[in-house]
Amino acid sequence: MTSTRPIRALQRGLEVLHILNLHHGATVSEVATAIGLPRTTTYRILETLCVAGYAYRAASDERYRLTILVRGLSDGFDDEAWVTQIARPYIHDLCSQLVWPIAVATLSGTSMLIRQTTDHRSPLAIEKCAPGFRVPILGSAAGLVYLAFSPEEQLETMLDLLAKSRKEEDRPTRDRARVHEQLAGIRAHGYATYRRARRVSDEISMAVPVIVGGRPLAALAIRFASTAVPEADALKRFLPRLRATAQQIGTEFASQTGQDTCPAVDRPALALVVGAS
Repeated sequence: MTSTRPIRALQRGLEVLHILNLHHGATVSEVATAIGLPRTTTYRILETLCVAGYAYRAASDERYRLTILVRGLSDGFDDEAWVTQIARPYIHDLCSQLVWPIAVATLSGTSMLIRQTTDHRSPLAIEKCAPGFRVPILGSAAGLVYLAFSPEEQLETMLDLLAKSRKEEDRPTRDRARVHEQLAGIRAHGYATYRRARRVSDEISMAVPVIVGGRPLAALAIRFASTAVPEADALKRFLPRLRATAQQIGTEFASQTGQDTCPAVDRPALALVVGAS
């Protein structure tokens, strides 16, 4: 059997990612010492990770930290495990209360990935969405609430990536001031909504974040017809239960992983989505 020589540069890059993950951020010198590389080589690796969108250098302390894009590397393993084991019974219970479809979405690259839905259980889900379905970040309540509660440096990194996209749904990021104004409103209210035009009735999605360790891990959203439930009524009927469920999921996740939870109104770490966006 022919052996293949490993790509040393790739190995070093992975080692750097590992160090940044362990220390939640580090300087060039700290990383170089940890992996035994020259400072110049370490600096080049770190800057390459920044260009690729997986890391950023904070201007306040010159430390390199991972961005939310790194979460996409674990799609199908950690996220899928906790969503299935922890969130599923909660969203099924919520669906039985509200009837309208519920879903949990997490960030995956430059879109939101639906991890779990109750579409198959809801008689009001006209268009069935299955796990694995993707929705745009700026074109969904789930994506908007996730961005709104992301740390500032990570938010800016994601907006930079979306601004370079050629997809029509990512074009709004080119007006950065307007996007920031929209996200500020979402943070102030603690939830996001998104309306889609349909032939019979507009469809509205409402999403809230779940906080674990002060960071958003996903989005919890509900999807409903505007003619059946006006948005003002949805805020009274759905929003309190969405927030309560998001808090329950965050608390249990934190308990099982040994992390701290934060109130959903501060810095959510998971967003629970009712519906698919």
